[in-house]
Amino acid sequence: MSPEVPIIVLILAIPTYFICKWAMTRLNVGNERNRKFLMIIPTVILSPLIYIGLVMIWILSVSYYPTSDFEGNEWNSNVEERYKMSEDIIESKILIGKSREEVIQILGSDFITNNESEITYELGQVPGFFNIDPDYLDIKLENGIVISVSQYEG
Repeated sequence: MSPEVPIIVLILAIPTYFICKWAMTRLNVGNERNRKFLMIIPTVILSPLIYIGLVMIWILSVSYYPTSDFEGNEWNSNVEERYKMSEDIIESKILIGKSREEVIQILGSDFITNNESEITYELGQVPGFFNIDPDYLDIKLENGIVISVSQYEG
């Protein structure tokens, strides 16, 4: 644990203490003498939980990215943001049952892997926590026809 974490938790404890004090006064918990000691318990419990909650919100906000429907011109012009359209390609199953030539006509000829059983397209780097590798759209073929489409991190 880094030395900043206890300091941040202590900083969070100050407003948490006063919120607990206000709530206990409003709820008339304990008397004036022992209320100060009673407020320490929820402050000690809630401060780390608030810290963890804030960290989780930050991680989720860093990992969020919008998705969009597949659009051929956008796919071909913006290789680094293809990941936004990959979910639509996979879920709509627009490539399932298509031939190799039809896939290349739809997605373009700038694929990475092209052999008898698969075609792979780069999707760019999907935003995420500790995500440093690009993602890929992997299209599996059987007898020249698409049978599955999936996304994986390289």
